[in-house]
Amino acid sequence: MVFVYLKRLIVAGLLLVVGQSVAIGHETSPLIKEDNLSVERPNIIFFLVDDLGWRDLSCYGSEFHETPNIDQFAAKSVLFTQAYAACHVCSPTRASIMTGKYPARLGLTDWLPGRRDFPFQKLKNAEIKQHLPLDEITIAETLKSNGYRTAHIGKWHLGEDPFGPLDQGFDIQIPRWNKGWPKAGYHAPFKFSGLTDQPGDYLTDRLTDEAESYIEANRDQPFFLYLSHFSVHDPIQGRVDLVKKYEQKLSQQPTAQGDAFVLEGNPDDPSPLTQNDLSKKIKQSDWSGYQVLPERTVKIKQRQDNVQFAAMVESIDESLGRIVTKLKSLELHENTIIIFFSDNGGMSGANFGRPDRTISPQQLDRAFSTSNLPLRGAKGWLYEGGIREPLIIHWPQKGKQGTICDTPVISTDFYPTLLEMANVAPMPKQHADGISLVSLVTEHKNPGLDSKLDPQNRNAIYWHFPHYSNHGMQSPGGAIRCGDYKLLEYFENNTIQLFNLRDDLGEQHDLSEEQPQLAKELQSKLHQWRSEINANQTRPNPSYQTR
Repeated sequence: MVFVYLKRLIVAGLLLVVGQSVAIGHETSPLIKEDNLSVERPNIIFFLVDDLGWRDLSCYGSEFHETPNIDQFAAKSVLFTQAYAACHVCSPTRASIMTGKYPARLGLTDWLPGRRDFPFQKLKNAEIKQHLPLDEITIAETLKSNGYRTAHIGKWHLGEDPFGPLDQGFDIQIPRWNKGWPKAGYHAPFKFSGLTDQPGDYLTDRLTDEAESYIEANRDQPFFLYLSHFSVHDPIQGRVDLVKKYEQKLSQQPTAQGDAFVLEGNPDDPSPLTQNDLSKKIKQSDWSGYQVLPERTVKIKQRQDNVQFAAMVESIDESLGRIVTKLKSLELHENTIIIFFSDNGGMSGANFGRPDRTISPQQLDRAFSTSNLPLRGAKGWLYEGGIREPLIIHWPQKGKQGTICDTPVISTDFYPTLLEMANVAPMPKQHADGISLVSLVTEHKNPGLDSKLDPQNRNAIYWHFPHYSNHGMQSPGGAIRCGDYKLLEYFENNTIQLFNLRDDLGEQHDLSEEQPQLAKELQSKLHQWRSEINANQTRPNPSYQTR
C-alpha cells in the first residue's frame, strides 16, 4: 500500500517539483517547468458513452434515433468510420483509454469482476487482474502533472477503492461508485454517494449538470474532463418525455420489413451451422424463444425500434449539446478539444450471464437495445458489431471540419493523441500500443512524421478475449485486422474465419478456405503478437460437461 500512498501524493500535486520529474512505474512522467508554463494547454473533454453501437447515431445512419446535437457537432469535426474499441466489453476498452495499452498487455481482458465459469465451457476463462494496475501512468496522471485539473464524472469500472479514479490521477470523482452500472437505475433516487437528486431527476441529465458546474468552476485553468456516461448501458430506461416521443414516432412508422431477429451460432463448433441452417432453424419451434437456444445459438436484434433505448440515445445527444453550449457561453469553445466515443458495440444480443435466463416476448425491449446492421454481431462478439464504434474528434482552430476519415484506429490511440494535442512529450513506453491520430485530424500532415508513427501505415490491430461472453455462446477467441482483411480465431477447436471488410462489411463470406495462405500468415501474426505481450490464456475446464 506504500505505492498507493505515493501515487496519491503525486496525484494531489504534493510531489511536483519545478524543473524535476517523478518516476512512476516504468517511465518518467514529464512535469511542468518554469520555462514551460506558457505552453498552450487546451482544455480536453473525453465524452464516453457506454454500449453505443456504430449505427446508433443519425450521423452514422440511424433512421430512428434522433441526435441533432451530435450531428451538428460532427459537421464541424472529424468523423471516423473505422474506429475500434480494444474489446467488445467495457472494462478492457476503458483500461486501454487510460493507459494506451492493449487489454491483453495489461492482463485485464474482461469486464470486472468477470464472468464466472460454467460446466458447458470446454475451457476455463482466463484469469484477469481485478483493477487497473497502479503502476500504469494514466492519461489523467500525465495531464495532471502538466498543469491540468482532472475530473471523472460517471462510470469508472476499472477497480474498487483503492484503485478508483482518485487513485489514478483524477482530482474529483462524481459519483463515488466504481462499478459498471447505475446503482439503482436512471430514475431518481439514484442511491449514489456524492450525487444528489430530486424526484423526477434523470441520471444522464444530472451527470451533465455536474459536468457543466465543473467546467464553469475551472474555466480559468486547463482541465481534463472525463465525462463517462453510464448510458446507454442497461437497464434500458429512457426519460419519460422522450419515451413518449418515440412511442408516437414508432406508431407512425411504416410496417417494418425483414426479420426482427436472426440466429447466430458458434463458428467454432465441430460442425458449425451455415447461414442456411440458421435461417431454417429460427422458424422452428425449438428456436422460438429468447434464451440460449439449441446448438449454442442465440438471437440478434435486426431493427432499431426500442423506444426506451432511443430515448436514452437522445438524452446523450442533449448532454453533448449542453456541454458545447456551456463552453460557448464561457468563451471556452475555441480552446477545448472534445472526443466522442463508445466503449463497445450495441447490445443487439441479450445478456446471458446467467445461461438459464429466459426472456418473455413482452420484455424484449429490456434485453435487446438496438441493431448494429449492416454490421454482424453485437456487444460481446468479435464481429464488427461488437467492436466498431462511433468516433468524432473536434479540435477547434487546428482540426478539420466536416471531414470523414476511413483510416482504421483503436482506443489505445487516444493517449498519444491527447499528449500531442496538449503539447506534452510522448511517453512511448506507456502508450506502447497507441499511435497519435493528430495527422488524421489536422489539415496538414507532418512531412517529418516517422512512418511507424503514421496511423495510415499501421501494421495491424489486435484483439484478445480468452473468455466466454455474456452476450453469446461463441468460444473464447481473438482477432487481427491487417489492411482490409480481418481474421478471427476461436480457441476451443482452433477454427478461423477470414473476411475482407472492404467488400464484405457484414462478415458473411468466410475466405479462409479460398485464401489459405493469407489466413495462415494472419494467424501466425496474431500468435506472435500474443506471445510478445504475454497474453493471458484459457486452459481446459476439468468440470466440462457436454450439453
